[in-house]
This record gives sequence, structure tokens and C-alpha cells, in this order.
Amino acid sequence: MRRRHPSLTECLPDVWLVSDERNDARLERILRRLPRGSGLIFRHYHLGPEARRARFDALAQVARAHGHAVLLAGSAREARQWRASGCYCTPEAGSSLRSQGLLLRLLTAHSLREIGMAQRTRADAILLSPVFPTRSHPGASTLGSVRFRLLARHSRLPVIALGGMNRHRACSLRWKKWAAIDGI
Repeated sequence: MRRRHPSLTECLPDVWLVSDERNDARLERILRRLPRGSGLIFRHYHLGPEARRARFDALAQVARAHGHAVLLAGSAREARQWRASGCYCTPEAGSSLRSQGLLLRLLTAHSLREIGMAQRTRADAILLSPVFPTRSHPGASTLGSVRFRLLARHSRLPVIALGGMNRHRACSLRWKKWAAIDGI
């Protein structure tokens, strides 16, 4: 088994901001207001390569100035090239993470099968979603509180709640680690 750098999972942020074209205009302001040591997952899939890199660099500067981790949605190699703290991807793409060094690696999961895949790829944590209804996927089925907790119990990895999350819902769910696109 691969040895983990102890600071990676021990310092895993509790609150994560997930970037999206919908929250782009507010990102700098939100990053300044997040608790120190939170995290940013930079997606911005809607931008072309050069614009995406420029936006990443601008947001990473603000995030790092406030002590936040900055993860790139993409490959571990790209995250390393962009000097991100780590990468974020799906379990299917996660198979390339096994020997990528000390980057923080978060994978998304929606089912018990995907939790198992994330564990096999030795991710550092998973974002389990969608817990609640979201504006990004209106009408999509959700896990709900009970199913979320049942699935989370099967994970040997830290679980970050995603999907319709905000501070109030994290408190009512009694879940310390959560991420949001619109809810922050």
C-alpha cells in the first residue's frame, strides 16, 4: 500500500466551493469570505483552454492568499502543470491517479459501485452526490439524508457531501465536510 503524506487527508478542508459559469462573477468575493483553509474545485468547463487557464490562475491567487486549497477538475498531470493542490475527477478517470505522487485527489461518486472504484484508485476523498435537489440537475433523483449516510458509511475515505448543499443543510445533515456551487 502506498504511503500517504499525513498532511493531505488530515488537512482536508471542511468547506468546498465548486466553480461553475453560474457562480463565476461572484467567485473572488466568495473566496474572500470562506473560512480560512477551505477549498476551491475549479471546473469552468465552459471556457476555452487559454481563458480557462487564465481564470484558474486569477482565482488560485485569491484562494491561496486566504489559505485555501485549489484543485483542478482534470488529470493529475494537468493539475501538477497548473500548480494546483490536487485534482478532481470521476471514478472512471481516477484510474490514472494511482502513481501520481502527493497531489490531493478527490473523486465524485453517486453510488456504492463508484465509492468502491474511488477506494480502489486510492483517492484521498470522495464527493458523494447529489444529496439534495440541485439547480444544475432539476428533477434528477437525489440520495436524500438517509441514503447519503448509508452510502457514506461504506466509504473508507473521507466523504464530502455535494448536491443542493449549503451551511444550513450541512448542519441539518450533521455532516462536517460539504461542497456547494450555489449554496455558499
